[in-house]
Amino acid sequence: MANSSLSAVPTIREELEAAEELTLSPLAQRSARSRGRVHADRDDPEDDLRTAFQRDRDRILHSKAFRRLAGKTQVFLAPEGDHFRTRITHTLEVAQVARTLTRSLRLNETLTEAIVMGHDLGHPAFGHAGEKVLAHLCPGGFHHVRQSLRVVDQLEKDGQGLNLTLEVRDGILKHSKGKGAVLSDNPNLKALTLEGQTVRLADLIAYVNHDIDDAVRAGMLRVEDLPREITAVLGERHSQRIDRLI
Repeated sequence: MANSSLSAVPTIREELEAAEELTLSPLAQRSARSRGRVHADRDDPEDDLRTAFQRDRDRILHSKAFRRLAGKTQVFLAPEGDHFRTRITHTLEVAQVARTLTRSLRLNETLTEAIVMGHDLGHPAFGHAGEKVLAHLCPGGFHHVRQSLRVVDQLEKDGQGLNLTLEVRDGILKHSKGKGAVLSDNPNLKALTLEGQTVRLADLIAYVNHDIDDAVRAGMLRVEDLPREITAVLGERHSQRIDRLI
């Protein structure tokens, strides 16, 4: 009787999943309804404490590829001083924007955060200039979004990969706007979940604003150089522009 009564007590994960059903928008992705992982997690079954997307976020945060983001600059190569963005600080700023968006829309914050933490793992050194060189050198070309997916699927854990859920992997693959539309109707570019689409917006909001901030800090740009028709709508300060775009 004792064992049967204990088994009837819901786990923390089950309580979190039940809370999602009650609080999230009908359009949000529920953790309990994930389309699953690439491989069955025989060695690491469902967690009693964490939802599927919490586990994905934690796997990425503890990966070697995530720690390497600290050594990759965002725009300025080998800048003097430590106040310029790196890939890891960019990732944290995207997470802040994305979580604000998803919380406002009552979407799944944890899924959004997991996608953000993995979205730039495949970026090479030397920013987009490094990516262009690799695109010429690598058979079949090179793009950081495909490399990010390759990192989590094949390279981490000595070739085993992180075995993430489909929703996180899809969001990583389709986060980059590139030179296309901000939100694309192309199913090959549009994330399956609204959380994934939100990350695409958050990435753009974050880098447009912090690239301006870094350029001003480097003395390459003055705030007065920004077009008046832009600042009149978005604001004079970094925080104002982020708030208005969100």
